[in-house]
Amino acid sequence: MKKLFAAGALAATVLGLTGQVPAQAKAFTQITYGVDATYPPFESLSPSGQFQGFDIDLGKAICAYLKVRCVFVSQTFDSIIPALQARKFDAILSSLSKTAARAKVIDFSTQMYDEPTSLIAKKGAGLKPTADSLKGKTIGVESGTVQESYANTYWKPNGVNIVSYAGQDQVYSDLLAGRLDASLQDSVEADFGFLKTPKGAGYALVADITYDPKDVLGSYAAIGVRKDEPELLKNIDEAIAAIHANGTYDKLQSKYFNFSIYEPSANP
Repeated sequence: MKKLFAAGALAATVLGLTGQVPAQAKAFTQITYGVDATYPPFESLSPSGQFQGFDIDLGKAICAYLKVRCVFVSQTFDSIIPALQARKFDAILSSLSKTAARAKVIDFSTQMYDEPTSLIAKKGAGLKPTADSLKGKTIGVESGTVQESYANTYWKPNGVNIVSYAGQDQVYSDLLAGRLDASLQDSVEADFGFLKTPKGAGYALVADITYDPKDVLGSYAAIGVRKDEPELLKNIDEAIAAIHANGTYDKLQSKYFNFSIYEPSANP
């Protein structure tokens, strides 16, 4: 694939493909990603205010392959899909799980990575990720996440108090303050973003979620793109395949994890 952005012949392409395209198609010289930067090690802000994390590095690698500029925009997760649809950015790069409900309104790239959902609580609390165990307890979730949907679907109707927060960092803050009995989030984020930090010393990952007959949690994490941007999606998928093939993905993965977060069997 040619990825150079020459004037004229490529003016109607999304990411530099040659050939005929619709006359009104948009020419891209950059990809602007919407990011909820409260989810280390995937996305967060450095002390100097720079975006950092595994998702950020993957996004930059995709841009590098496509020879386009990379821009990151902060966006709270609960409004990240409406903001994409309002064209505040080109794609969502924020540990976004692919679900049937979300796929009705936006398109998804191929898999970025796959990880389970887990409950964390104080060590020795004796809690289990079931409605019976959590009845009468207060559980924190981030607004707009599949974890919020899961808790509201299976636990809230059975007497579990579910509290939603604008950012995952706020969930941990209330957990530490004793206002929450447990927190539900992605397992890797829980481990690296909280449990392996000094603040998480008194807490533990209770268990991964295995019960989900309604498929609320969906499948793998992917990049979200508007349905009217098929060329952008096509080229993002090509870039994802390329960074796997050339070893970039494994190199970036090893920077953050000592295990593989990519699960080929999770792909459709």
